[in-house]
Order: sequence, then C-alpha cells, then structure tokens
Amino acid sequence: MNLLVTGGAGFIGSNFVHYVLREHPGVSLVNVDALTYCGNLENLTTVEKNPRYRFIKADIADYEALEPLFQDTRFDAVINFAAETHVDRSITGPSVFLRTNIVGTQNLLDLSLKYNVNRFVQISTDEVYGSLPETGAFTEETPLAPNSPYSASKAAADFLVRAYVHTYGMNAVITRCSNNYGPYQFPEKLIPLMITNALEDKQLPIYGDGMNVRDWLHVEDHCRAVWAALEKGKSGEVYNIGGSNEWHNLALVEELLRILNKPESLITFVKDRPGHDRRYAIDASKIRNELGWEPAYDFASGLKQTVHWYIENKTWWRRVKSGEYQSYYKEQYGL
Repeated sequence: MNLLVTGGAGFIGSNFVHYVLREHPGVSLVNVDALTYCGNLENLTTVEKNPRYRFIKADIADYEALEPLFQDTRFDAVINFAAETHVDRSITGPSVFLRTNIVGTQNLLDLSLKYNVNRFVQISTDEVYGSLPETGAFTEETPLAPNSPYSASKAAADFLVRAYVHTYGMNAVITRCSNNYGPYQFPEKLIPLMITNALEDKQLPIYGDGMNVRDWLHVEDHCRAVWAALEKGKSGEVYNIGGSNEWHNLALVEELLRILNKPESLITFVKDRPGHDRRYAIDASKIRNELGWEPAYDFASGLKQTVHWYIENKTWWRRVKSGEYQSYYKEQYGL
C-alpha cells in the first residue's frame, strides 16, 4: 500500500507516520506538510532515512504544488491530517483556517478523484458538534453546531467530503476524535503546556473556572482507529473516536501536578476564551462495534507515560517553545 499523509509533521500526523512505519511493514508513505508553526520535522528524525518514507514540503491549499505529486506517484489512499487546529488562533485570525481546512481539503478531494485514489480519510474533530450539557455524548447523528472559526472550518470540510461521496461516488470516510494527548504535542495545547510550565516552575494558566470538560484519548489509540477506518470503514460513514474518559480541566491539571510533585499554587485562572465550549464527550460505540477498535491505553498509565516523555525530551519542547525547532528543516532539508 502507498499512502499520502498530509500534515504528517504535526502532532497526530507524525504519530501516525511512526505507527504505520512500525506496525505495517508493507506500507510506504509520502508525508506532505507546509511546515507552519505547528509542523516540526524533529518529530520524525528517527524515520527520515527509512526507505518507505518520503517528505515533501507543500501547502495543501496550493493545487499547483500538489498536482505533480499525484502525477508522479500512484496513491492507494490519502489520509488528511493537515489542518489549522488551534482554537485561540482561529479567533484572532480565522482566514488561514478557512484556506487550509476548506480549500486545502477540496484540493485533495479533487486530485484524489482526478488520479483515481482508492480511499480518502478525512481527520475531523468532535468540536464540529458544538457543546454538550452535563449529560449525554456526541454520536455520529448529532447535528453539527460548531462554535469557533476553527470548528466551523472543519465542519465545512466534512460537508465537502460528504458531498464528494454522494455526487462523485468517492470512496471516503470521516473520523471525529476527542482530545488527544501523548508525545510530540505542540506545547500551546493544554497537557503539554501544563507539563512544560510546571517543569520550569512557571504559572499554569487555566481558562475561566476550570470546569470545562474534555474526553481524553492517547494519540496512538487515535492512530489505530484511523487505520481501522482506512482498512474497514464504510464509504460515506462517520466514525467517532473517543476514550470515554472525561476530565474537568482543573482536575486534570491537578493530577499532572501530583504526578510531577509540583505545588497547586502554580495554578492561575485567566479570562475565559470567547465562545469556550463547556463540555465534549464522545460515544465511540459505532467504531467499537463495526470496526472492532478498542483503546489500548488506560488514562492513568498513559498520562504518566506522557509526563515521562516530556521529562525525557526537554530539548525537544524547549526548542519548540523558543522557536529554534524551525531551523531544523532548513538545516536538514535546505528548505
């Protein structure tokens, strides 16, 4: 199998690249990434010389840059991780989210049709469903009600995929996942920000009252679910992926401090994010029952493993926080 993975230098994409090259020896892949601020080739140093792996710097919103790749390589499937994902940045600058998440997805769909790609997997998010009350969970039938420019752009991309299935007969599936955690996560996100700030004895900023609820899933479990959707998912279907593992933000940060043996006095509450969704929760029974996927990580051990990874990889996240990581691809690839 020959795969095109877009956004493979980001957090989830790079973990997927590692997963595929480790667990599926018959698969080769091309990683296309624009290397914006959250794309980091240092995530992939251990695989960059693997003969089954190739990196191409390109922007999925640039059709002319992508087409030669489809012309030169016969892809069996496209897995689209490439996206602008940071909600705060979408609030202050939404236009780039529309360009990457909507136009970029359309380009990939058009090229996949034109060059007869067998399978298209769109990586979406539970945020397209909006916010939940204190009970209940998102199912694949929950109406979409995005509340940020980020989630609105992802919902639009999902609708495009659905339209290409029904209009053109494209073989495509959509996955919608809850919050991920694990190695290589960009330290603007909650868990790595709290871990790295605590390791430096800096303040840990928590939005509002800290009672926002998220469902957490280890990134490798997400990668395994994406592979299941790629191999066995039914075209036109959506598959929710979640850990059934809800935590209030404040309780999660307190647990991280306990693991790190750091004082709760590091916690500071800051003004809430505009339009901040109160609660997300995923009903993942469909992918469990139809595709046979189950999460392998329990949260207690997965969180401790993640904390340990950031302790052992201080050079990695310090280079990210300082911006030095962006020099890596210039040095290694001449980009």
